[in-house]
Amino acid sequence: MFGFLREKAKKKAGLTDLYAKIVEQARLPVFYEQYDVPDTVDGRFDLICLHVFLVVDRFYKEGQEGKKTAQALFDCMFMDMDRVLREMGVGDLGIPKHIKRMMKGFNGRAVAYRAAMDSENGAALLSVLEKNIYGFARPVDKTKVAVMAGYMQNTIAMLAAQDMTLLINGSITFPFPSEIMKDKEKNERDTFAGMAA
Repeated sequence: MFGFLREKAKKKAGLTDLYAKIVEQARLPVFYEQYDVPDTVDGRFDLICLHVFLVVDRFYKEGQEGKKTAQALFDCMFMDMDRVLREMGVGDLGIPKHIKRMMKGFNGRAVAYRAAMDSENGAALLSVLEKNIYGFARPVDKTKVAVMAGYMQNTIAMLAAQDMTLLINGSITFPFPSEIMKDKEKNERDTFAGMAA
């Protein structure tokens, strides 16, 4: 019994570490300074949702145990959101309403991302990213949306190559968003040079 409890506590600690690293990635200044994600409460929440979705989606590929782990990460996320809301001054009576709305927002985004990925339609992915990540940005720079789609696809590939056990224990590697931005700019320069030649 105590061994089971220790294992459960270890897994919870690992997922807490994993979530902290997801948030750290989502808060990288490059997303707000170069990718033009709105540096607002909504913009930061949307980026956290995107990154958590990508990890949850990775877990879902591991069958029933993976789904349980995905749910545990989801729970970890919203325990942290509860804490953040309290730090922002939201009272006890208002917390459930805010959390319910945020959960609904996350689930809606997850369904939209999954549908766009399943469609294998690049335009569908760009559309859902523009709506969910850049919804409050006006005007929207389409090239930045395309770079975000590239980052998302790189992240999916990188997560697929990572061991489930390591992920559960809080060890995760993400792409460098600044490098993806540089590659996009280089490709555009090369394309322009080819057209001008």
